[in-house]
Amino acid sequence: MKWLFSPVPLGRVAAFRTLVYAFVALDLVIFTPWVRSHANTPGSLYQPLRVGRLLHLPTPTALLVHVVFWSLLGLAVAAATGRAPRILGWLVFALYFEWMIIAMSYGKVDHDRIGLLVALAVLPTIARARHGDKSLTSAGGWALRVTQIAVVCTYFLAAWAKLRFGGLDWPLSAVLAQAIVRRGTWLADQIAVVPGLLIVAQFGIIAFELLSPLIFAVPQRYRWMAVAFFYSFHVMTFATITISFAPHLVAMTSFLSLERLRPIVWVRRALGRSPDSEPHPAPEPAS
Repeated sequence: MKWLFSPVPLGRVAAFRTLVYAFVALDLVIFTPWVRSHANTPGSLYQPLRVGRLLHLPTPTALLVHVVFWSLLGLAVAAATGRAPRILGWLVFALYFEWMIIAMSYGKVDHDRIGLLVALAVLPTIARARHGDKSLTSAGGWALRVTQIAVVCTYFLAAWAKLRFGGLDWPLSAVLAQAIVRRGTWLADQIAVVPGLLIVAQFGIIAFELLSPLIFAVPQRYRWMAVAFFYSFHVMTFATITISFAPHLVAMTSFLSLERLRPIVWVRRALGRSPDSEPHPAPEPAS
């Protein structure tokens, strides 16, 4: 319980909250704008995910898709400011959850969204937090910890799925070669001609994903190195087969000391206003 509720600065929660909700807005218009095309997709092609069937979610119509899109876009921008974190947070989570049901109920289900969905589910449980606030919060520590667990599960369960359905044939197969043929870059073409390198890379991917939970055993002062390695893995993935895992990368910032990021202070400095000139709230009386 001490590990699960390990306190973190409120400023870290504030920065993570802003980053997550800002990404949701960007996701709608930049990363997954194709979801809006389901407004014109025949309802007969809709095969809802199991959770959609359990919740009896409606078949998407043009009206539903457009209402969810515009409502979610406005609410995500508002939530990124940190205002009304509970009510705006729950609304954003509910709408983005529905948005993902709409997105993933017509074919392939992406596995890079679980960390972001968990983050959206737990952020509304935390009250308001100010950027740069060094006060510690156990509730915020729990929210970041379960997000971290979801991030690690994304890796570990991906390896489990590979071995469950492909066994040792997966690392010995031509799965990376096929990916390079479909969407490979110039760098991937240079790597693909090295004999045996793709097979070694596939064994490396399996090993990396299976060992990913060990990040929690790394001492806190060195953990940023492990996180940097995680990010480098995705940089290489994007550089070779142009798969970004953007929502997963946002959720993975839950491992970082985001309290050092103070965008409001940076904006004030850019406008020539000193943050020290702002009035500070009066201290609360001792109980």
